[in-house]
Amino acid sequence: MVVYKRKKVGKYRGSSNHGGGMRKKRRGAGSRGGRGMAGTGKRAGQKKAGIKYAYLGSVGFRARRDATVVRAINIGDLTVEKLGRWVAEGKAAKEGKGYSVNLTALGYTKLLGAGDAAVALKVTVERCSAQAAEKIKASGGDVVSAEAMASA
Repeated sequence: MVVYKRKKVGKYRGSSNHGGGMRKKRRGAGSRGGRGMAGTGKRAGQKKAGIKYAYLGSVGFRARRDATVVRAINIGDLTVEKLGRWVAEGKAAKEGKGYSVNLTALGYTKLLGAGDAAVALKVTVERCSAQAAEKIKASGGDVVSAEAMASA
């Protein structure tokens, strides 16, 4: 069954704004001088204080290929279960009561200090936070990092 539906525009006839509030509100960006940073260049007013340098974006760019990617792991993530799995896979070695792990070979670039060292660890890593080194030494382990070798 077809139902006659009245057009909404009919009820707005005679109203100047058709329910849109003040007249200016439903116009394009021309009523506000353009969108965003429009109107800041190439006409009058370039020499006004602050317009030339203050907010016209940053200078230059940073190439994405130069950005270093940090792949970090926390001490708390080096659990006995994970270390045991790495020993079985040949990625780590058991040394007495502790473990020896080369995190650089496993693809990690930094060791962070969140969590606690479950066992004594001898860790080789590119970079290490001071808190992580302190916790590993407190548990009877040792950290060999490129940073430590460079400063020594």
